[in-house]
Amino acid sequence: MMKHNWKICRQYLPWLLLLLGTDGVFVLLLWLADIQALKAFAAFLVLGTLLLFSAVLSVVILRENRRQKAFLAFLNTPEEYQEEQLLRLSGAAEKDMIRILGAALRQKQEEYQLLQGRISDYEDYVEAWAHEIKTPVSLLTMLIDNRRDDMPEHEQRKLDYIRNRMQESVNQMLFYARLKSARKDYLLETLSLSECVEDVLEDYRPLLEGKGFLVSTDICDAAVFSDRRGLHFLLSQVISNCVKYCRDDIRPELSLFFIRKESHCSLIIRDNGMGVRSSDLPYIFEKGFTGDSGEGRKKATGMGLYLAKEIAGDLKLTLEADSRWGEGFVMKIIFPVV
Repeated sequence: MMKHNWKICRQYLPWLLLLLGTDGVFVLLLWLADIQALKAFAAFLVLGTLLLFSAVLSVVILRENRRQKAFLAFLNTPEEYQEEQLLRLSGAAEKDMIRILGAALRQKQEEYQLLQGRISDYEDYVEAWAHEIKTPVSLLTMLIDNRRDDMPEHEQRKLDYIRNRMQESVNQMLFYARLKSARKDYLLETLSLSECVEDVLEDYRPLLEGKGFLVSTDICDAAVFSDRRGLHFLLSQVISNCVKYCRDDIRPELSLFFIRKESHCSLIIRDNGMGVRSSDLPYIFEKGFTGDSGEGRKKATGMGLYLAKEIAGDLKLTLEADSRWGEGFVMKIIFPVV
C-alpha cells in the first residue's frame, strides 16, 4: 500500500512543482510591487499552496486506493455488480474499456468453467475405467494361479509378464490422472515399510522368480509416514525397472535395505543390471525420456520414473539415483523424520 501511495505522489509531483513555480512568480511580482506585502504574504502563499496540494493529494490517494481495491475485486470476480462498483470510481474515458474488459472476462470465465467440467468428467472416467479394468486383470491372475500346474513354464512366464504389464500400465494411467487432478486424495499415515516392500515384491514375485533374481531385504521394523497407495506405486516403478533392465550374462540381484539418520531415513534399492549411461542419468526423471541404454528401453514409455518423481514430490519424499553403465542401478528414497 505504501509503495502504491508513493507512486501516486510521484505521479502528481510535477503539479506541485508547477504550483510552487507559480508561487515563485507571485512572490517576485510582490517583491517588485511592495516589499512589505511580500514579507506579509509570501510565507502564507507558499504554506497555503502546500496545504491545498496535500489535501487534494490525500483525496486522490484515497480514491485511487478505493479504485484499486474495486479493480482487484473485479478481476477476481468479474460480475456485473463488481463492474458497476468500479465504474462509479472511474473516469468517463475509462468506462468503455472497463465494460469491454468485463464482457471479455465473463466470457473467459464461462469457457474456463466449461473446460474444468470437461476435465473433471475425464478424470472421473479415467478413474472409473481404471477400476473397472482391474476386474479382468484380477480374473486373469486367478486363472493363471489356478492353472499354473497345468501350463508349461514358458507360458506361465509370458502370462505373468502380460498380467504385470497390464497392471503397471493401468496404475500409471491412474496415477497420472491423479497427479493432474485438482483433487488430491492422499491418506498420510504411519506405515510399516517392510510390509509395503513385501506387498510390492509379492506382486512381482513371478517375474522375479522367472528371471532368477536373488532378492535380499534388510528393513526390519522400519516405520515411515506416507500414503500407502502412493508409496506402493513408487516402489513398483523402481522394482519394475530392475526386472526390465537386468543382465542376461549374470544372475540378477535385487537388494533393499533401510538406513536411519537423525535428520532423515532412506530406503536403498540396488540391482546389478545394465544400469544407465552417465550422459542419461541427469534426465531419467524427465517425462518421456528413455535414453539409449539398450534394446529394452526402445519399448519404454519414459513415464515410470517421471510419475515416481511426481508422486514423491507430492508425498514430500526425495529420490536420488546413481548408476554406472553395466554395473547396476541404485535408487535412494529419502523419507523425512516426522
